[in-house]
Amino acid sequence: MAAAAAAFTSFQLWLVSCLALVSMARAQDPDQFIYTNGFRRANLHLDGSAEIRSNGLLRLTNSSVLQIGHAFYPSPINFNHSSSSSSSSVPSLSFSTNFVIAIVPGPEEAYGHGVAFVIAESTDFSHAAAIQYLGLVNETTNGNSSNQFFAVEFDTVNSIDMGDIDENHVGIDLNGVKSNKQVTAEYFSNEEGKNISLDLKSGHPIQVWIDYDGQQQLLNVTLAPENSPKPNRPLLSTSIDLSDILMDTMYLGFSATTGSRQGTSSSHYILGWSFNRSGEAQSLDLSQLPKLPKNGGGRNTVRLISIIAAVALLLIIIGTAYVYRRKKYEEVHEDWEKEYGPHRFSYRTLYIATKGFKDKQLLGFGGFGKVYKGTLPYTNEQIAVKKVSHESNQGMKEFVSEIVSMGRLRHKNLVRLLGYCRRQKELLLIYELMENGSLDKFLFSVDKPTLNWFQRFQIIKGVASALLYLHEEGEQVVLHRDIKASNVLLDSELNGRLGDFGLARLYDRNGDPQTTRLVGTLGYIDPELTRIGRATKASDVFSFGAFLLEVACGRKPFDPNKPPEEIFLVDVVNRSFKRDAIVECSDPRLQGNYVVEEMERVLKLGLLCSNTKSDLRPTIKQVVQFLEGSASLPDIPLDIRPQNMPSSILETLPQSTEINVSTANNLASDSVISFSSSGRKGLSLNSLSSTDSVLHIGR
Repeated sequence: MAAAAAAFTSFQLWLVSCLALVSMARAQDPDQFIYTNGFRRANLHLDGSAEIRSNGLLRLTNSSVLQIGHAFYPSPINFNHSSSSSSSSVPSLSFSTNFVIAIVPGPEEAYGHGVAFVIAESTDFSHAAAIQYLGLVNETTNGNSSNQFFAVEFDTVNSIDMGDIDENHVGIDLNGVKSNKQVTAEYFSNEEGKNISLDLKSGHPIQVWIDYDGQQQLLNVTLAPENSPKPNRPLLSTSIDLSDILMDTMYLGFSATTGSRQGTSSSHYILGWSFNRSGEAQSLDLSQLPKLPKNGGGRNTVRLISIIAAVALLLIIIGTAYVYRRKKYEEVHEDWEKEYGPHRFSYRTLYIATKGFKDKQLLGFGGFGKVYKGTLPYTNEQIAVKKVSHESNQGMKEFVSEIVSMGRLRHKNLVRLLGYCRRQKELLLIYELMENGSLDKFLFSVDKPTLNWFQRFQIIKGVASALLYLHEEGEQVVLHRDIKASNVLLDSELNGRLGDFGLARLYDRNGDPQTTRLVGTLGYIDPELTRIGRATKASDVFSFGAFLLEVACGRKPFDPNKPPEEIFLVDVVNRSFKRDAIVECSDPRLQGNYVVEEMERVLKLGLLCSNTKSDLRPTIKQVVQFLEGSASLPDIPLDIRPQNMPSSILETLPQSTEINVSTANNLASDSVISFSSSGRKGLSLNSLSSTDSVLHIGR
């Protein structure tokens, strides 16, 4: 027995020796290293506030202000030799690293500024500043080529002077902290097959993989929450040449900073780290990593007392708050709306998305209501919310049914209607947000750049294509009834999209539009509406004709400040056409920089669509063919309106009607005219203002 025990002890000593030799060989490998159970025995180069806690946790900063912490691998890495896995003698600058970070907010949920993985020529950052400079540079050295470093930053503060996109992003930094590429922190879920947002400052461990292929000059940065496998898709993949950055020997490590005031500080931790210069970095065993402090790294009993006090206060006022919130978010719900469930938004969701419909969220306003910018909670989808007032519940079921039907419309040149909400006397319509706002701002505002002719022509063709879809290509005919520049929105690439379906109506292709309340905007309304008493495809074409002239000429179809003979744009263009000088009406801001043939085609087509007799106007299908050049324009009569025919709906009003200049200005800007189809013996102007001007023509 004694001999057996001695033999077993000898075997144990031999096994330990072998493991020690393997560990020593790994530690001496100049190309790779791994810290999978913390940094307790690591000989890291630390400075500033960086420290290794008793459990092996590397803390770069605590939650105090104006801190800088650096931690670097003690030996430089040689980047000037060929990869061991390659037979080529050309140096390979590839590398791979895997590490786990945690950014824990300080007391009162304070956070900032962030942590960065760094490859630098030196570990001397004594010149660097805290706050947004991340302990790597200062105000004067930021971006200097002499800095000689590459970094991947995990930034939790939106620093405007650094060009940050938000307060939760990953950026690629070269010799400075103004990132040359950055993206919002997310990770790809292999199980769900989609990107999911990831809060860097959640206080939970986050896995990071950084892989650089020097031959392909491709950098991939991948993120994932703890206990998740490495995603199949990286968060950021970009082509970048690091040959000018990676010198013969470089130092690897981390840098983190806090802000200059309370509310901009976090504790920044590194839980584990592996690196490989000649292959893929070894995976970290998350179960072996040190644990974060249970108190959050910066919170104390004061915070706990504050929470208890807040809860007690909440219990005291909860009854009143409950009643108030119910009233605040109270909506109108009826049984018939159940079938439209997926298209109905809660008022609470919209209230949060628009920050309480604050004025700073206001995008614009018109005759039927205000439009607010919003961000949907949880999904972060950007939306526009239009608040429309309705007079009564009569016809609301039919109206909502049509709104939901229009929400199913899909065309690249239509602004997508996402849904609706009903509350008290308000109907809220929710659209996808267009980054560049409405076209009229680019045509008439000095704060926006002038659109060139190519951009305008593409917008015109896009809107025409959308109108063709509405009139001819869907299951039902859709009459927009309010086509104008302010209802054409521009996406991030300045593509035109027809929006605002608040006045639109649908009817079966073999049916007849039953509209008893005719609406629109002065200068765009078909004069025949007062005669036939209902909107048609031809009335949409008339509005589109006014829109064509508006875009080409750079002025509104109706301007009461002009001399009498120039109040209506269509008359001005018509006179120029008679003189065979129609292009003289083009927008002076274009300075003659346009394709003459296209300009003539648009202006002449605008006259054709503006004919006061609907049967002489082209169909929208013909309009698209004319714009695409696949059909020739027909001859245009010298006068687009027969004798004694009005060119505008205003000329159908009784001659005794008086409209003062201020009223006309309001009506011309973005107001809505409504009138009954039963006659026009009297006129009343009610509640006229720049935000809600409605002209009623009654019995």
